[in-house]
Amino acid sequence: MGDRKRSTTSCLIVGGGISVPSSLYSYSFAQSPEWSETFAPQDEILNYLIKVSEDHDLYKYVRFNTALEGAEWDSIEKKWVCKLNVLGGKEIEMYQEYTVKADFLVTAVGQLNVPKWPTAPGLKDFKGKLMHSARWDWNYDIRGSTAVQIAPEVAKVASSFVIYQRSPHWLLPRDNSSISEGRKQMYRRFPALLHYDRASTMRYRESLHGAVTDVHSKEAVELEALAKEFIMSQLPNRPDLWAKLTPDYPVGCKRVVKSDDYLAIFRQKHVHLETSRITRIKSTGIECDEGETEFDLIICATGFETTSFFTDSLNIVGPDKDLQQIWKGGPRALYGMLAESLPNFAMLYGPNTNLGHNSIILMIEAQSRYISELVKEVVDARRKGDSLMIAPKRSALERFNKDLQSELNQSSFANPGCNSWYKNADGLITTNWSRNVVDYQRLLERVDWDDFELGRKADGLYMVGGCVW
Repeated sequence: MGDRKRSTTSCLIVGGGISVPSSLYSYSFAQSPEWSETFAPQDEILNYLIKVSEDHDLYKYVRFNTALEGAEWDSIEKKWVCKLNVLGGKEIEMYQEYTVKADFLVTAVGQLNVPKWPTAPGLKDFKGKLMHSARWDWNYDIRGSTAVQIAPEVAKVASSFVIYQRSPHWLLPRDNSSISEGRKQMYRRFPALLHYDRASTMRYRESLHGAVTDVHSKEAVELEALAKEFIMSQLPNRPDLWAKLTPDYPVGCKRVVKSDDYLAIFRQKHVHLETSRITRIKSTGIECDEGETEFDLIICATGFETTSFFTDSLNIVGPDKDLQQIWKGGPRALYGMLAESLPNFAMLYGPNTNLGHNSIILMIEAQSRYISELVKEVVDARRKGDSLMIAPKRSALERFNKDLQSELNQSSFANPGCNSWYKNADGLITTNWSRNVVDYQRLLERVDWDDFELGRKADGLYMVGGCVW
């Protein structure tokens, strides 16, 4: 590449963009007729979530600017003691740390919450502006989110823009379109139409399951052909970029990315794609195998620390051991929600509940209903002056995860031809669900109390799920 004059930006590309339709970003019980586009921008999604919170009067239950530092099970009171830290605001003048006791603890931190920074040496030596896409500095005058969303916006304002690509993703057109006012009026007047369109979108996304899980499927072959055709159609005069932008691994092995405008930026003379290895980040810029370039800004769109989940930042201590010890061989949970040896504890979007083809909202709604049944039993016992402890049986957890990993090992996710955030260092797939959404929803339709160890504080019998224990 050689030396270049000082540039305005650099983006390290490893991530994808928003690839879920607006309707599937909405809850089944609170669908919106007001989306402006098929794939709504970030501000509309945020406004939608704010409106749902206001409509359901949820803010009275929320403590903002507060971080859970850790939680420890109190074996005498049969409660979780949660240590909280106030991050800012006037409250900090009165107290910064305090504890809350809970009958049931549910974490909802997800899989994509801890930013992953580049491993190239010298990152901290850079003297210009350094940002991660997941920790965006809105005071800096460039818009952005994840990689394929950042790039088109940065290309509009940068004098020179270099994209350092570690490996390409299979990329498809998003086919985003505006939703007309007439269509919105139809949705407002006939809510059933809104529900029907959402269900149709979900069914279509479900039909893509085979394409991203079975490398030999007809759908996978068609998807790869479509992606290759898309690259050539977007860059007809740049055959030098076709191979660089085409993955050498099967579709589905990594996340499939959708964007209507990412490939088009490479038509611009001031945008450069760099695929050689980064050797060092220096105070003034980036050094790679092909030379050194100076930058004012480096944007790291390098994803998240996914395979450890929250064990590195949040200490959950059970009656006998903490979650780090429980997950020493890799994160796992019964139905992706319930960890062994942790009573009255559950996770939303936990291990092996990520999808490669559909919306996580569909998974989380099923989890919420299931966990609510567990919480109800614990709260009812407490109201009666008793306490109930619910934890998954090891046998149930072992059986579920054995079947799950067997299926995952036959999927495209396990392909040895690529490394992805789906796998941990040992190659174990700890993030993804093996089947489709409907299979998962059916699995969680009812609580099978035979999956659990049940304990209570007082002597005598207790009725749970229609059975006497």
